Amino acid sequence: MRHVASLIVLAVSGLVAGCGARVAPAAPAAPLPVPVAAPEALVLPVIAPAAPLRDPIETLIATSEGHFAAGQRELELGHLAAASALFDQAVDVIHTSATGGRGEPRLAAHYERLVSRISALEILALREGDGFTQARTEPAVIDDLLAVATLDLPDPSTMTTAIVAADLAETEHDLPIEVNDRILSFIELFQGNLRTFMQDSLHRGAKYMPMVHSVFRQEGVPLDLAYLAIVESGFKSNALSRASARGIWQFMPATGKEHGLKQDWFIDERSDPEKSTRAAAQYLKTLNKMFDGDWNLAMASYNAGPGRLQRAVKTSRLSDYWKLTETSRFLPMETRNYVPMIMAAVIIAKNPTQYGFEPGVAPPLAYDRVTVPDALDLRTVAEWTESSIDEIRELNPELRRTITPVGRHELKVPVGMAPIVEARLAEASPATFAQFERHTVKSGETLATIARRYKVTTVDLASANGLTTRARVRARQTLLIPRAANAALASRPAEARPAPAAAPAAAQSPSAATLTYRVKSGDTLFGIARQFDTTVDAIKRWNSLTSSRIGVGDRLTIHRNNN
Repeated sequence: MRHVASLIVLAVSGLVAGCGARVAPAAPAAPLPVPVAAPEALVLPVIAPAAPLRDPIETLIATSEGHFAAGQRELELGHLAAASALFDQAVDVIHTSATGGRGEPRLAAHYERLVSRISALEILALREGDGFTQARTEPAVIDDLLAVATLDLPDPSTMTTAIVAADLAETEHDLPIEVNDRILSFIELFQGNLRTFMQDSLHRGAKYMPMVHSVFRQEGVPLDLAYLAIVESGFKSNALSRASARGIWQFMPATGKEHGLKQDWFIDERSDPEKSTRAAAQYLKTLNKMFDGDWNLAMASYNAGPGRLQRAVKTSRLSDYWKLTETSRFLPMETRNYVPMIMAAVIIAKNPTQYGFEPGVAPPLAYDRVTVPDALDLRTVAEWTESSIDEIRELNPELRRTITPVGRHELKVPVGMAPIVEARLAEASPATFAQFERHTVKSGETLATIARRYKVTTVDLASANGLTTRARVRARQTLLIPRAANAALASRPAEARPAPAAAPAAAQSPSAATLTYRVKSGDTLFGIARQFDTTVDAIKRWNSLTSSRIGVGDRLTIHRNNN
């Protein structure tokens, strides 16, 4: 059976093959192409363009300018020592060149300009902040406010009248406030032409309010009277009127002295916010008693003077302020407008948003106190506390100079800085404090002749010594001369040329004198070199100094040529 099956298979296979076309034998399959890797791309290294060669002279000049600009910034803050060190560095950079600043025209030109600018800045620092220049003041607003009040005042609008009525019905006042057209007109004025003035006053006054309210409570004075300062000064502690009234409360000199406010060449406590506020509260309380408890008459006498108001009341036989001021017969217009202006200021200040103003927002006045043993430059304090000279002045507006008085003085410094200042004072040498020039009066001398001799004004000489300009001085009397004793800043202007090379110390001529100079506050090698007609390089060589840094109290050897 196995053979039969094989035959059948062969037969079928043959039959199939015979019936179909002849099939050519299959050709062998072509080999698949082998992928050929592409040749690697040629990658060239990226070479950065060579940095342009920097001109070494321009580099020196730029570095010198950087030190000079930094010195200017420190000088603006009142930091004399830091500024002087930076100015010295600006000069020293030029000396590092191969020629010392003499052989290269651009470097020589820069050196000349640099020396001239430093000299000008030092002279300006002497004039504006030598400790003896009087502090700047601002015109008191009372003069301008009362002048505006003499013009036609705006008529009160129906809306303002309604707003004020609603406000007074809800807002408590401890000062009797009467609503009348005169007060309403000033409210219109403060909301109109004087809007900026009122808003600025609210902002300035915010930092004083906690202190003023505290003092007024202690003295039993209505707190509403705190806003009298808006009309008097706009809360400017350095305000000075044409009549010589000064400070936030605009005390006249005599009235200030009567209430214990010290005034001399160094200090004017009328500008001390806290002391003058205490004096103002006591003065207002005295005036109130003088006019039988009438605060309107007390305020009017604050402006006109109690004697003048008493005469007006006596002549008119009127003790009611509003009736007394209905006519111009008894009081000047400024006094007739003074009280309604204050009333308007009080109404707005108690509820500023009601009248379209922003409430004054500022941190309360705060400071530490330090007892300074002798006259100290405020710029030194600014450096010690890392603050600006303006910040120290703002804390001590009673100081008329940028220097504390001779002898012990309580100085205000930024909060937290008292320990730092006390530590610096503990290690300070006597040279840190101002050295005043004094004169012993000779027979026949007068204040005028002494003032001419020292090139100061007779007024300053008399004021510095607690005298009047007509006072007589006696022989052997000692006078304080109100001018700077530090000659380093006051030396002759620098010559506009590169400093000449100094002769070696060993080559000093027989006629050269040697002296020892003690460094004072504010001194620089540059200023000392100008003072003694020499160079910074020479001083450094004579004293084996490797830098321009010097400290107060250092002793420097100086060689002077006597030819």
